[in-house]
Amino acid sequence: MQVTLEIESVATVVGGHTTVMDDYQGGVVSIIRVHEELPVETLKGLEKFSHLQVLWHFHLGSPDDVALHARSPRNNPAWEPSGTFAHRNHRRPNRLAVSQPRLVRTDGHDLYVTDLDAVDGTPIFDFAGWFPVMGPRGPVHAPKWVSELIEPDYWADADERPIRG
Repeated sequence: MQVTLEIESVATVVGGHTTVMDDYQGGVVSIIRVHEELPVETLKGLEKFSHLQVLWHFHLGSPDDVALHARSPRNNPAWEPSGTFAHRNHRRPNRLAVSQPRLVRTDGHDLYVTDLDAVDGTPIFDFAGWFPVMGPRGPVHAPKWVSELIEPDYWADADERPIRG
């Protein structure tokens, strides 16, 4: 049974990354600006969390980018092709992502975070404080290509990004 869900954003990313990049996502402070129509009281207690769990939309992607087939991550032939749902990128049917940025501070409707791999203007559909006890249970494993793709540059500080000209 296929279900359609219509939801509205609750916040928008302000500042931080201004262009989509595969790497150098670390060290950048962004603001998750919660929409003013939501009472500031809805954020009470959030400042006691070190991290958030954030559901956001790859809004700069296009439905034409959706890839419903197996492909090599970042089109690298060294990595075995894997299906759409094995990847974390904008080529997904709903173009949604989940991130766990560090919460630096709160100020009214503004949540200052770092290590959020979304860009300025990204709609946020939901967020919550990260509950460590709700993380994965048992041993965690992933294909080798995941760590090869992420390390060493994905979370490297953005100011270390090589200038390409």
